[in-house]
Amino acid sequence: MPNIRSAIKKVRQDKRRTARQRRWRKSYKEAVKQARREPAAENLRLAQKELDKAAKRGVIKKGKAARLKSRLAKNLSDGRK
Repeated sequence: MPNIRSAIKKVRQDKRRTARQRRWRKSYKEAVKQARREPAAENLRLAQKELDKAAKRGVIKKGKAARLKSRLAKNLSDGRK
């Protein structure tokens, strides 16, 4: 446990940020799974929306969001799962 006041505050901040990021990460992962299970335009749109939000918030990098969106769109156009 840190002794310095700023370090103690940093631990509190990190706990809050981790909890928020965990929620956002779960949100985009669930949307991507749904889009993979049932490739439909609506599911793709929701997954892309969640990926964009996660990238904007810094939960994932912009390139990863783009890569996942591309793969989901490819699955939709091929009709594969």
